[in-house]
Amino acid sequence: MSVPEDFAIVLVTAPDMDLARRLAKATLKAKLSACANIVPAVESHYWWKGKLESSEEVLLIFKTRQQLLPKLERAVREIHPYDTTEFVALPLTAGSRQYLAWLADNTAKE
Repeated sequence: MSVPEDFAIVLVTAPDMDLARRLAKATLKAKLSACANIVPAVESHYWWKGKLESSEEVLLIFKTRQQLLPKLERAVREIHPYDTTEFVALPLTAGSRQYLAWLADNTAKE
């Protein structure tokens, strides 16, 4: 039986919906994530090359296995145009048994 610590939530920002959909589809087809939520119209404020910047972005939220994080990151970076791609993984600390079983069943087994 899988435990919450076996899984992660990954945050990735993208410049537009087209790229977000491509990233979601590519990672899902490869079974690197079981689910990819796309949150449109995120306003990001950040430091870039010594200047304060802001831009409209799209946020992707991936649900995956911890062991798939390196492959998921590679897949995202291969498609993503940013020089510094946001890829932030957060470990799960709790989750329903049914959801975790679904997550396990819908991601690649290593």
